Amino acid sequence: MLGVSPRASDSDPKAARQPVIALLAVSESTPSIIHGLFEVFHSVGRKWEELTGEATSTQPLGVQIVARSLEPISAHLGIPIQPQAKLGEADVIIIADLAIGPQFVPIGQWQTEARWLRERYAAGATICSVGTGSVLLAESGLTKSCHVTSHWSALPILRNWYPELSIQPGRVLAEGGDGDRIISSGGASSWQELALHLISRFRGSAEAVRIAKIFLLGDKDEGQLPFAGARLINKHRDQAISNAQDWVTENYQANNPVERMAAVAGLPERTFHRRFRGATGYSAIEYVQLLRVEEAKQLLETSDATIEAISQRVGYQNPTYFRRLFGRVAGTTPTKYRKRFDRLRSLSIRENAERAVANALRP
Repeated sequence: MLGVSPRASDSDPKAARQPVIALLAVSESTPSIIHGLFEVFHSVGRKWEELTGEATSTQPLGVQIVARSLEPISAHLGIPIQPQAKLGEADVIIIADLAIGPQFVPIGQWQTEARWLRERYAAGATICSVGTGSVLLAESGLTKSCHVTSHWSALPILRNWYPELSIQPGRVLAEGGDGDRIISSGGASSWQELALHLISRFRGSAEAVRIAKIFLLGDKDEGQLPFAGARLINKHRDQAISNAQDWVTENYQANNPVERMAAVAGLPERTFHRRFRGATGYSAIEYVQLLRVEEAKQLLETSDATIEAISQRVGYQNPTYFRRLFGRVAGTTPTKYRKRFDRLRSLSIRENAERAVANALRP
Protein backbone atom coordinates (compact mmCIF):
# COMPACT_ATOMS: atom_id res chain seq x y z
CA MET A 1 0.00 0.00 0.00
CA LEU A 2 1.07 3.56 -0.62
CA GLY A 3 0.24 5.06 2.78
CA VAL A 4 2.00 8.40 3.07
CA SER A 5 5.23 7.43 1.37
CA PRO A 6 6.79 7.80 -1.03
CA ARG A 7 5.48 11.33 -1.49
CA ALA A 8 5.48 12.67 -5.01
CA SER A 9 7.90 15.49 -5.70
CA ASP A 10 7.41 18.41 -8.06
CA SER A 11 10.63 17.45 -9.83
CA ASP A 12 9.52 13.86 -10.38
CA PRO A 13 5.74 13.56 -10.00
CA LYS A 14 5.78 10.28 -11.94
CA ALA A 15 7.87 8.67 -9.21
CA ALA A 16 4.80 7.42 -7.30
CA ARG A 17 2.32 4.94 -8.75
CA GLN A 18 -1.32 5.91 -9.12
CA PRO A 19 -2.93 5.63 -5.69
CA VAL A 20 -6.58 4.67 -5.32
CA ILE A 21 -8.66 7.26 -3.47
CA ALA A 22 -11.93 5.80 -2.19
CA LEU A 23 -14.81 8.15 -1.35
CA LEU A 24 -16.91 6.24 1.20
CA ALA A 25 -20.67 6.63 0.74
CA VAL A 26 -23.31 5.78 3.35
CA SER A 27 -26.96 6.75 3.57
CA GLU A 28 -26.10 9.83 5.67
CA SER A 29 -23.47 11.12 3.21
CA THR A 30 -23.72 14.60 1.72
CA PRO A 31 -23.70 14.10 -2.07
CA SER A 32 -22.23 17.52 -2.87
CA ILE A 33 -19.04 16.73 -0.91
CA ILE A 34 -18.56 13.31 -2.51
CA HIS A 35 -19.16 14.62 -6.01
CA GLY A 36 -17.00 17.70 -5.41
CA LEU A 37 -14.10 15.58 -4.19
CA PHE A 38 -14.53 13.23 -7.14
CA GLU A 39 -14.32 16.08 -9.66
CA VAL A 40 -11.28 17.69 -8.02
CA PHE A 41 -9.30 14.46 -7.71
CA HIS A 42 -10.26 13.35 -11.21
CA SER A 43 -8.88 16.65 -12.53
CA VAL A 44 -5.38 15.99 -11.20
CA GLY A 45 -2.93 15.51 -14.06
CA ARG A 46 -5.71 16.13 -16.59
CA LYS A 47 -7.55 19.44 -16.30
CA TRP A 48 -4.66 21.96 -16.38
CA GLU A 49 -3.49 20.99 -19.85
CA GLU A 50 -7.08 20.86 -21.09
CA LEU A 51 -7.75 24.42 -19.89
CA THR A 52 -4.40 26.08 -20.59
CA GLY A 53 -2.68 23.95 -23.19
CA GLU A 54 0.35 23.73 -20.89
CA ALA A 55 1.54 20.15 -20.56
CA THR A 56 2.55 18.76 -17.17
CA SER A 57 4.20 15.51 -16.24
CA THR A 58 1.83 14.89 -13.33
CA GLN A 59 0.22 11.47 -13.27
CA PRO A 60 -3.54 11.28 -12.58
CA LEU A 61 -5.03 10.06 -9.33
CA GLY A 62 -7.37 7.10 -9.24
CA VAL A 63 -10.67 7.98 -7.53
CA GLN A 64 -13.89 6.03 -7.05
CA ILE A 65 -17.04 6.16 -4.96
CA VAL A 66 -17.31 3.04 -2.80
CA ALA A 67 -20.00 1.54 -0.58
CA ARG A 68 -20.97 -1.79 0.95
CA SER A 69 -22.96 -2.61 -2.21
CA LEU A 70 -23.33 -1.27 -5.74
CA GLU A 71 -26.98 -0.32 -5.20
CA PRO A 72 -27.70 3.44 -5.58
CA ILE A 73 -27.82 5.23 -2.22
CA SER A 74 -30.66 7.66 -1.58
CA ALA A 75 -28.62 10.11 0.42
CA HIS A 76 -29.19 13.56 1.93
CA LEU A 77 -32.15 15.44 0.35
CA GLY A 78 -32.95 12.32 -1.65
CA ILE A 79 -30.11 12.91 -4.11
CA PRO A 80 -28.78 9.54 -5.26
CA ILE A 81 -25.15 8.49 -4.97
CA GLN A 82 -24.08 5.72 -7.34
CA PRO A 83 -21.23 3.62 -5.91
CA GLN A 84 -18.65 2.53 -8.47
CA ALA A 85 -17.07 -0.22 -6.39
CA LYS A 86 -17.61 -2.22 -3.23
CA LEU A 87 -15.46 -1.85 -0.13
CA GLY A 88 -12.05 -3.19 -1.07
CA GLU A 89 -8.46 -2.13 -1.72
CA ALA A 90 -7.73 1.58 -1.29
CA ASP A 91 -4.72 3.74 -0.50
CA VAL A 92 -6.70 6.75 0.71
CA ILE A 93 -10.23 6.67 2.12
CA ILE A 94 -12.31 9.80 2.66
CA ILE A 95 -15.46 9.84 4.78
CA ALA A 96 -17.53 12.74 3.49
CA ASP A 97 -19.67 15.07 5.57
CA LEU A 98 -22.72 13.39 7.13
CA ALA A 99 -26.21 14.85 7.40
CA ILE A 100 -26.74 14.13 11.11
CA GLY A 101 -28.28 16.26 13.83
CA PRO A 102 -27.09 16.92 17.39
CA GLN A 103 -29.34 14.16 18.79
CA PHE A 104 -27.89 11.49 16.49
CA VAL A 105 -26.68 8.34 18.30
CA PRO A 106 -23.63 6.94 16.47
CA ILE A 107 -22.87 3.91 18.65
CA GLY A 108 -23.28 0.71 16.62
CA GLN A 109 -23.81 2.53 13.34
CA TRP A 110 -21.81 1.70 10.18
CA GLN A 111 -20.31 -1.53 11.58
CA THR A 112 -19.35 -2.88 8.15
CA GLU A 113 -17.72 0.39 7.12
CA ALA A 114 -15.93 0.79 10.46
CA ARG A 115 -14.45 -2.71 10.21
CA TRP A 116 -13.27 -1.97 6.66
CA LEU A 117 -11.62 1.28 7.78
CA ARG A 118 -9.69 -0.57 10.47
CA GLU A 119 -8.57 -3.24 7.99
CA ARG A 120 -7.40 -0.72 5.40
CA TYR A 121 -5.59 1.38 8.02
CA ALA A 122 -3.78 -1.71 9.27
CA ALA A 123 -2.76 -2.36 5.66
CA GLY A 124 -1.22 1.11 5.36
CA ALA A 125 -4.05 3.27 4.02
CA THR A 126 -4.58 6.92 4.91
CA ILE A 127 -8.03 7.52 6.45
CA CYS A 128 -9.63 10.98 6.22
CA SER A 129 -12.88 12.64 7.23
CA VAL A 130 -14.68 15.80 6.19
CA GLY A 131 -16.73 17.77 8.72
CA THR A 132 -19.22 15.56 10.52
CA GLY A 133 -17.66 12.54 8.83
CA SER A 134 -15.39 12.58 11.88
CA VAL A 135 -18.23 10.87 13.78
CA LEU A 136 -17.94 7.77 11.58
CA LEU A 137 -14.15 8.03 11.88
CA ALA A 138 -14.45 8.09 15.67
CA GLU A 139 -16.85 5.14 15.59
CA SER A 140 -14.17 3.13 13.76
CA GLY A 141 -11.94 3.43 16.84
CA LEU A 142 -8.99 4.80 14.85
CA THR A 143 -8.91 8.21 16.53
CA LYS A 144 -8.18 7.27 20.15
CA SER A 145 -4.62 8.63 20.08
CA CYS A 146 -5.15 11.38 17.49
CA HIS A 147 -6.03 15.04 17.44
CA VAL A 148 -9.37 15.42 15.64
CA THR A 149 -11.24 18.33 14.16
CA SER A 150 -14.79 18.45 12.88
CA HIS A 151 -17.60 20.76 11.93
CA TRP A 152 -18.61 22.79 14.99
CA SER A 153 -22.14 21.33 14.91
CA ALA A 154 -20.76 17.81 15.53
CA LEU A 155 -18.78 18.73 18.64
CA PRO A 156 -21.60 17.86 21.09
CA ILE A 157 -21.90 14.38 19.53
CA LEU A 158 -18.16 13.76 19.69
CA ARG A 159 -17.84 15.03 23.26
CA ASN A 160 -20.83 13.06 24.45
CA TRP A 161 -20.11 9.69 22.82
CA TYR A 162 -16.32 9.78 22.48
CA PRO A 163 -15.05 11.67 25.55
CA GLU A 164 -11.54 10.26 25.10
CA LEU A 165 -11.03 12.21 21.85
CA SER A 166 -8.59 15.10 21.67
CA ILE A 167 -10.76 17.59 19.79
CA GLN A 168 -9.26 20.73 18.22
CA PRO A 169 -12.31 22.62 16.89
CA GLY A 170 -10.33 25.61 15.63
CA ARG A 171 -8.33 23.56 13.15
CA VAL A 172 -9.20 23.23 9.47
CA LEU A 173 -7.04 20.09 9.23
CA ALA A 174 -5.73 17.81 11.98
CA GLU A 175 -3.29 14.96 11.37
CA GLY A 176 -2.35 12.05 13.61
CA GLY A 177 -1.83 8.33 13.83
CA ASP A 178 1.02 6.28 12.42
CA GLY A 179 2.75 8.41 9.79
CA ASP A 180 0.01 11.05 10.02
CA ARG A 181 -2.35 8.65 8.26
CA ILE A 182 -5.43 9.85 10.13
CA ILE A 183 -6.54 13.23 8.76
CA SER A 184 -9.70 15.04 9.79
CA SER A 185 -10.97 18.31 8.37
CA GLY A 186 -13.27 20.88 9.90
CA GLY A 187 -16.38 22.43 8.35
CA ALA A 188 -18.09 21.03 5.27
CA SER A 189 -16.18 23.30 2.86
CA SER A 190 -12.89 22.16 4.41
CA TRP A 191 -12.99 19.26 1.95
CA GLN A 192 -11.23 21.72 -0.34
CA GLU A 193 -8.27 22.07 2.03
CA LEU A 194 -8.20 18.30 2.51
CA ALA A 195 -8.18 17.76 -1.25
CA LEU A 196 -5.29 20.21 -1.76
CA HIS A 197 -3.41 18.62 1.13
CA LEU A 198 -3.71 15.14 -0.36
CA ILE A 199 -2.87 16.32 -3.87
CA SER A 200 0.26 18.00 -2.54
CA ARG A 201 1.14 14.88 -0.58
CA PHE A 202 0.77 12.45 -3.46
CA ARG A 203 1.32 14.58 -6.56
CA GLY A 204 3.43 17.51 -5.38
CA SER A 205 2.76 21.12 -4.39
CA ALA A 206 2.95 22.45 -7.96
CA GLU A 207 -0.06 20.35 -8.99
CA ALA A 208 -1.89 21.37 -5.82
CA VAL A 209 -1.37 25.02 -6.82
CA ARG A 210 -2.69 24.30 -10.31
CA ILE A 211 -5.79 22.60 -8.94
CA ALA A 212 -6.32 25.51 -6.52
CA LYS A 213 -6.21 27.92 -9.46
CA ILE A 214 -8.67 25.82 -11.48
CA PHE A 215 -11.25 25.51 -8.69
CA LEU A 216 -10.40 28.69 -6.68
CA LEU A 217 -9.75 26.71 -3.52
CA GLY A 218 -8.02 27.62 -0.28
CA ASP A 219 -7.43 30.87 1.66
CA LYS A 220 -8.74 29.92 5.08
CA ASP A 221 -5.61 30.80 7.03
CA GLU A 222 -7.55 31.77 10.15
CA GLY A 223 -9.11 28.33 10.49
CA GLN A 224 -12.82 27.58 10.76
CA LEU A 225 -13.73 29.40 13.97
CA PRO A 226 -14.67 32.65 12.15
CA PHE A 227 -17.34 30.61 10.36
CA ALA A 228 -18.66 28.81 13.42
CA GLY A 229 -21.85 29.52 15.26
CA ALA A 230 -22.22 28.52 18.89
CA ARG A 231 -24.75 25.73 19.55
CA LEU A 232 -26.46 27.21 22.57
CA ILE A 233 -29.78 25.39 22.29
CA ASN A 234 -29.53 22.05 24.03
CA LYS A 235 -32.70 20.12 24.78
CA HIS A 236 -32.94 19.06 28.40
CA ARG A 237 -35.58 18.69 31.09
CA ASP A 238 -34.15 20.94 33.79
CA GLN A 239 -36.84 23.64 33.95
CA ALA A 240 -34.88 25.82 36.39
CA ILE A 241 -31.94 25.96 33.99
CA SER A 242 -34.29 26.60 31.06
CA ASN A 243 -35.70 29.59 32.95
CA ALA A 244 -32.18 30.93 33.45
CA GLN A 245 -31.39 30.43 29.75
CA ASP A 246 -34.55 32.24 28.72
CA TRP A 247 -33.70 35.15 30.99
CA VAL A 248 -30.11 35.56 29.80
CA THR A 249 -31.15 35.35 26.14
CA GLU A 250 -33.05 38.58 26.68
CA ASN A 251 -30.61 40.11 29.18
CA TYR A 252 -27.17 38.93 28.07
CA GLN A 253 -25.74 42.46 28.36
CA ALA A 254 -26.76 42.83 32.03
CA ASN A 255 -24.20 43.23 34.82
CA ASN A 256 -23.42 40.14 36.93
CA PRO A 257 -25.44 37.89 34.62
CA VAL A 258 -24.40 34.56 36.17
CA GLU A 259 -25.42 35.61 39.67
CA ARG A 260 -28.76 36.83 38.36
CA MET A 261 -29.27 33.62 36.33
CA ALA A 262 -28.88 31.62 39.53
CA ALA A 263 -31.47 33.84 41.18
CA VAL A 264 -33.89 33.35 38.27
CA ALA A 265 -33.35 29.59 38.53
CA GLY A 266 -34.04 29.76 42.25
CA LEU A 267 -30.98 27.68 43.08
CA PRO A 268 -27.95 28.06 45.35
CA GLU A 269 -24.94 29.11 43.25
CA ARG A 270 -22.99 25.85 43.60
CA THR A 271 -26.06 23.80 42.70
CA PHE A 272 -26.83 26.15 39.82
CA HIS A 273 -23.33 25.85 38.34
CA ARG A 274 -23.40 22.05 38.58
CA ARG A 275 -26.84 21.70 37.03
CA PHE A 276 -26.16 24.31 34.33
CA ARG A 277 -23.10 22.47 33.02
CA GLY A 278 -24.91 19.14 33.23
CA ALA A 279 -27.86 20.46 31.24
CA THR A 280 -26.07 22.57 28.60
CA GLY A 281 -22.49 21.29 28.41
CA TYR A 282 -21.18 24.79 29.18
CA SER A 283 -20.29 26.60 32.36
CA ALA A 284 -22.62 29.53 33.02
CA ILE A 285 -19.93 32.13 32.24
CA GLU A 286 -18.97 30.33 29.00
CA TYR A 287 -22.61 30.37 27.99
CA VAL A 288 -22.89 34.12 28.59
CA GLN A 289 -19.65 34.79 26.72
CA LEU A 290 -20.74 32.74 23.71
CA LEU A 291 -24.12 34.47 23.69
CA ARG A 292 -22.47 37.89 23.76
CA VAL A 293 -19.96 37.02 21.03
CA GLU A 294 -22.73 35.67 18.80
CA GLU A 295 -24.61 38.95 19.20
CA ALA A 296 -21.40 40.85 18.45
CA LYS A 297 -20.98 38.81 15.27
CA GLN A 298 -24.46 39.79 14.15
CA LEU A 299 -23.71 43.47 14.77
CA LEU A 300 -20.40 43.24 12.92
CA GLU A 301 -22.10 41.58 9.97
CA THR A 302 -25.03 43.97 9.72
CA SER A 303 -24.03 47.37 11.14
CA ASP A 304 -21.38 50.09 10.93
CA ALA A 305 -21.18 50.47 14.71
CA THR A 306 -17.67 50.90 16.12
CA ILE A 307 -15.98 48.04 17.94
CA GLU A 308 -16.17 50.08 21.15
CA ALA A 309 -19.92 50.60 20.71
CA ILE A 310 -20.49 46.92 20.00
CA SER A 311 -18.41 45.98 23.04
CA GLN A 312 -20.66 48.08 25.27
CA ARG A 313 -23.79 46.90 23.49
CA VAL A 314 -23.09 43.26 24.35
CA GLY A 315 -22.09 43.97 27.96
CA TYR A 316 -18.35 44.72 28.01
CA GLN A 317 -17.24 48.17 29.09
CA ASN A 318 -13.60 47.31 28.38
CA PRO A 319 -13.08 47.04 24.59
CA THR A 320 -9.64 45.47 25.05
CA TYR A 321 -11.10 42.59 27.04
CA PHE A 322 -13.88 42.23 24.46
CA ARG A 323 -11.35 42.01 21.61
CA ARG A 324 -9.39 39.30 23.44
CA LEU A 325 -12.55 37.31 24.19
CA PHE A 326 -13.80 37.66 20.63
CA GLY A 327 -10.46 36.47 19.28
CA ARG A 328 -10.46 33.45 21.54
CA VAL A 329 -14.01 32.43 20.62
CA ALA A 330 -14.14 33.47 16.94
CA GLY A 331 -10.53 32.82 16.00
CA THR A 332 -10.02 36.29 14.53
CA THR A 333 -10.30 39.95 15.48
CA PRO A 334 -13.60 41.85 15.30
CA THR A 335 -12.18 44.03 12.52
CA LYS A 336 -11.12 41.06 10.40
CA TYR A 337 -14.41 39.33 11.06
CA ARG A 338 -16.30 42.38 9.79
CA LYS A 339 -14.16 42.59 6.65
CA ARG A 340 -15.00 38.99 5.86
CA PHE A 341 -18.65 39.99 5.39
CA ASP A 342 -18.24 43.51 4.01
CA ARG A 343 -18.59 42.44 0.39
CA LEU A 344 -21.77 40.46 1.03
CA ARG A 345 -23.25 43.27 3.09
CA SER A 346 -22.39 45.84 0.40
CA LEU A 347 -23.97 43.59 -2.21
CA SER A 348 -27.12 43.27 -0.12
CA ILE A 349 -27.32 47.05 0.39
CA ARG A 350 -26.90 47.67 -3.34
CA GLU A 351 -29.52 45.07 -4.23
CA ASN A 352 -31.99 46.60 -1.75
CA ALA A 353 -31.33 50.07 -3.17
CA GLU A 354 -31.85 48.84 -6.74
CA ARG A 355 -35.04 47.09 -5.70
CA ALA A 356 -36.33 50.28 -4.04
CA VAL A 357 -35.59 52.31 -7.17
CA ALA A 358 -37.31 49.73 -9.35
CA ASN A 359 -40.38 49.78 -7.10
CA ALA A 360 -40.46 53.59 -7.19
CA LEU A 361 -40.39 53.64 -10.99
CA ARG A 362 -43.26 51.24 -11.38
CA PRO A 363 -46.39 52.91 -12.82
